[in-house]
Amino acid sequence: MVNLSVIVITYNEENNIERCLRSLKFADEIIVVDSFSTDSTVEKARQFTDQIIQHEYDGDIAQRVRGFSVAKGDWLMYVDADEEVSVELKEEMLRIIRGKDSADGYFIVRKVFSLGKWIMHGGWFPDHSFRLFRRDQYIPEYAEVHGGFTTKGHTEILGGFLLHYSYPTINDYLRKMNDYTSLQVSNKLKTDKVESVGIMKIIFSPMSHFFRRYISQKGYKDGKVGFILAVLSAISTLALYSKLWEYLQKKRKDVPLPPVTNAEVRRSREHYYST
Repeated sequence: MVNLSVIVITYNEENNIERCLRSLKFADEIIVVDSFSTDSTVEKARQFTDQIIQHEYDGDIAQRVRGFSVAKGDWLMYVDADEEVSVELKEEMLRIIRGKDSADGYFIVRKVFSLGKWIMHGGWFPDHSFRLFRRDQYIPEYAEVHGGFTTKGHTEILGGFLLHYSYPTINDYLRKMNDYTSLQVSNKLKTDKVESVGIMKIIFSPMSHFFRRYISQKGYKDGKVGFILAVLSAISTLALYSKLWEYLQKKRKDVPLPPVTNAEVRRSREHYYST
């Protein structure tokens, strides 16, 4: 009997995958969905599971649903390759999946380690993410970036932490920021029906974002790293609204549009590195 299946999606995660999968050895089934990694990710993953699916990346949710479609567990969970299940969370999950009065799904609190420090303020903690659910209760929420899952059933919050080793360097932050902000343009166009972006939005949104992160959400308590992350978050906001403005301008002029979907961003990245 398979009680718990865990899905991990990967692409060039050789520095993270062993820590992640080692923390999941308690699961009945581990399924890795890999986007044709060019490093040693797959070889390292095979030390922990022989269930490895390779499929071209077309978004986090699509890749995870692929894993869920072949999973055999009554309970499903997804974990990112740069995350680690804490001992406390593992024990709590085992009690739940073996119990009879469990909810239909559970939010898990992520604790972020970034730039060499656990980040406890600035809106980074606590970060509640819906990760554990009964296989017949989850509903995918598709988006180009930052999609997720939900349920119509009863949900609760677990106490143990999911440890997230995010952005080990500023270079990592900036590299991911470029992709994420392009994909967020697609989200904005779809959900907010944005038709224009004024100069005041471009000027004041990053400033407001910085003060909210650093002052209102007490990012200053995380010291220099808290300040740096607040600034980088403001830069990310500037990049998002600038890209949104650029996209709308080009659309009006009927000229080639910037990449804003996972497929377009992937092709753009491949073209850049091939020239």
